[in-house]
Amino acid sequence: MSTDPAPGHLRVRLDLAYDGTAFSGWAMQPGRRTVCGELTSALSTVLRQDVTLVVAGRTDAGVHASGQVAHLDVPDALWGEHEERLLRRLAAVLPGDVRVWSAAPAPAGFDARFAAKGRRYAYRVTDVPYGPHPLRRNDVTWHPRALDPVLMNEAAAALLGEHDFASFCKKREGATTIRCLTRLEWTREAPTSLTPGGLLVADVRADAFCHSMVRSLVGALLAVGEGRRPVGDPGRILAEEVRSPEVKVAPPQGLTLEEVVYPADSELAAQQEKTRRIRVLGAD
Repeated sequence: MSTDPAPGHLRVRLDLAYDGTAFSGWAMQPGRRTVCGELTSALSTVLRQDVTLVVAGRTDAGVHASGQVAHLDVPDALWGEHEERLLRRLAAVLPGDVRVWSAAPAPAGFDARFAAKGRRYAYRVTDVPYGPHPLRRNDVTWHPRALDPVLMNEAAAALLGEHDFASFCKKREGATTIRCLTRLEWTREAPTSLTPGGLLVADVRADAFCHSMVRSLVGALLAVGEGRRPVGDPGRILAEEVRSPEVKVAPPQGLTLEEVVYPADSELAAQQEKTRRIRVLGAD
């Protein structure tokens, strides 16, 4: 199924960031404040027509983004009218907790969701006894017990590669839970004025993530890091391929979507086809 823009229309790529604290996630929800709702309203106001957004990945309530990507299709003439001033006009009508920092014509074959070949998240947590600095309370989770990143990285090694992550996902009807996790590594950052006790940061990368997958993985590893669970526990849970009540989902505020990765322009259409295929474990 082609998602190319209609004749006479141009596809525009939007790069954006948001503080997810006061949002009920990305997706539109009746009666709730969402990122998509605010951005769609702002774009419709500025462009003076209804718009439809396609996003690289829908974030949950309370989750942030510094490198989210979306696209919309607009008539060529409308883009010519607004191109030079679109960012400034959006900044004037958007709330302060969401910003579009780039808007540009997308290359042929681009689709914010289906052309993406990878996503990178960061999860930030502090284990100091006094909790996060007040200026970091919205993007850092407090874990009240000491954590050992060496143990967490040892446990994470068993999760890398292509697996059925059903044990760590909230199942959606008709959606696969097969993903390829390419990196899950914890580092303890040096102290700064805003993080005097330092931070533990997880670098989490995969071709895609299913619902609640990152926070579920983090929750399982935090239990290992504090010594409450053995190192082999996350790997054992993964092998069961059934949503496990043993896994505590980590709080949303520590999670930020940092980057969406796309292939070279010449490979965008092929990536779309690959993403749309029904996924089978072990298939190319």
